[in-house]
Amino acid sequence: MTDSPGYFGTDTGTQDEGSGSFVRWDELDPIEMVPGLFFQPVVGERVMANFVRFEPHTEAPVHWHEEEQISFVVDGELEFEVAGETRMLTRGQAVVIPPNVPHGARTHDATCFEVDVFHPPRRGVLEAMGLAEPE
Repeated sequence: MTDSPGYFGTDTGTQDEGSGSFVRWDELDPIEMVPGLFFQPVVGERVMANFVRFEPHTEAPVHWHEEEQISFVVDGELEFEVAGETRMLTRGQAVVIPPNVPHGARTHDATCFEVDVFHPPRRGVLEAMGLAEPE
């Protein structure tokens, strides 16, 4: 085992007085963004994890946004397009999407459960949650 003082910080000069929060994401009310596409977002100050369920034959159309995104498949399969390149993603695979790069996804005959991570939190999802005013 390696000594990892840089990773496990213990400098009390950098410690914050804030508190964390515990969330049961699977008990959050799903937001249906388009028919068959359900979001259950968990929002932090500077990051968002969005638990996403696609029903069969559901499409998230090609779009782009200023937030950086990482998506990873937990179960099922998802056809993902990024900057014109299309790949079928399955459990254990991820895609990194830089800010403002066109991307979209769709399922075929199977469902998909995947997680999207956004930095900073995705404004469009915050608007759907009622936490931000539409621009």
